[in-house]
Amino acid sequence: MEDYILEMKGIVRTFPGVRALNGVDLQVKTGRVHGLMGENGAGKSTLMKCLVGINPPDSGEIWLRGKKVTIPNPYTALKLGIAMIYQELNPVLERSVMENIWLGREPMMRGAAGFLVDHKAMYEQTRQLLSELEIDIDPKIKVKELSVAKMQMIEIAKAISYNADIVIMDEPTSALTPNEVKHLFDMIRKLKERNVAVIYITHKMEEIFQIADEVTVLRDGNHIITEPIEKMTIDSLISAMVGRRLTEMFPKMESKIGDVKMSVRHLEVPGLLHDISFDLRKGEILGVAGLVGAGRTELMEALFGLRQRSAGEILIDGKKTDIRTPADAIKAGIGFLTEDRRLNGIIPVLSVKINTIVANLAHYTKFGVFLNHKKIYKDCEEYKERLKIRTPSLEALIQNLSGGNQQKVLVARWLLTNPEILILDEPTRGIDVGAKAEIHTIITKLACEGKSIIMVSSEMPEILGMSDRILVVSRGQITAILDRKEADQETIMRYAAAKYNNNQVA
Repeated sequence: MEDYILEMKGIVRTFPGVRALNGVDLQVKTGRVHGLMGENGAGKSTLMKCLVGINPPDSGEIWLRGKKVTIPNPYTALKLGIAMIYQELNPVLERSVMENIWLGREPMMRGAAGFLVDHKAMYEQTRQLLSELEIDIDPKIKVKELSVAKMQMIEIAKAISYNADIVIMDEPTSALTPNEVKHLFDMIRKLKERNVAVIYITHKMEEIFQIADEVTVLRDGNHIITEPIEKMTIDSLISAMVGRRLTEMFPKMESKIGDVKMSVRHLEVPGLLHDISFDLRKGEILGVAGLVGAGRTELMEALFGLRQRSAGEILIDGKKTDIRTPADAIKAGIGFLTEDRRLNGIIPVLSVKINTIVANLAHYTKFGVFLNHKKIYKDCEEYKERLKIRTPSLEALIQNLSGGNQQKVLVARWLLTNPEILILDEPTRGIDVGAKAEIHTIITKLACEGKSIIMVSSEMPEILGMSDRILVVSRGQITAILDRKEADQETIMRYAAAKYNNNQVA
């Protein structure tokens, strides 16, 4: 008999109007990394929420170490040795690293009252834990002072501190640099050596083939396959996930590159950006590459009026344009799809319809007061069909849509403002391979319609596959502007790693 630490049998979970899991099975071995793959909406997160007691299953069984268990809440899951690292981090920003790790289970000292936290013991336990994991962070530093990547590392340390036998990692590398990903994989290998089972959820194909021992694929709430990773290829994995072959991951069409649409000259943001100059042409997809923290997002925010520049100018169609606020940017014909759709993109508790029109409300008002609901519905329905947004209705809450469909709603939001320039910051982050191909198709069609696109991406294949030219940023400076014909991964990484480069490549 196989040495399974976890068996989930016939798991069913329904939500109003949706059967999210349809009798799913999952078997995980001790001391192995089990990849869990599928498109957004396939049921991966729902299955894990069933396991940790956030959304207990409607029916089915969970067996742990050969015994049937009931897990009604996350506290029970932790007591049973199951810890989950969530994709959306929720640390207590004003507290220290050690207080976040031991929150709710702080070591106590024996005192007169018997309820005093032993900060000395907590510090020492945290220092030892971080040292074992080779995480170089001061236990006393406030979490708000850490980068997102280091916050992710603290969440991983917290999960390991529970001495869990099963650790679930949901998109753990979404904010990590290549070196930090390597460090994470070293940590996972150490967990395997301790006989800890890791359930690893990601949309990044290359990671699964690097770290997983087995992989399970879900599609539309159904179990499709479970196979040893050595029996899989990228093509077979994609086919299992989407139910079809994706013959072209980057469906780039050759658009007609026209005149200069936007010129940026000597732009400065104190401490962040220095002497930024480049041109963007009509019908062009200008890719922006660089390491995490290089200043790519800060540059996009400065162009959209979210950051105040101290020097430099922006010209649109040859005319100097003063962009100090997002309202100025929208008026100038610029749309901005932000990097973090959950933090500053979607409004979770509002409908798909309202999320679609919110950047263009003035266009739908009568006499500046009354909303033209007929026009709102007509336009939202048009973009729902045009972008193939999958939603039960326009009145559905956007938080109930998959990540890929949320992203399409945000694209629709900005297209409704009729922008001539569209800034896309990590447009496919955290969405599945099928939705990525659809977003790529939308982007290249917009370029063919004459829109000017700036696309920031941390994924090198996306940059190389979609861009007409590639602007490389390193430490707040442009170190190269490359034509797609001369660009390759090695060249881009060389410029991305440069501290500075006085000879800008044109």
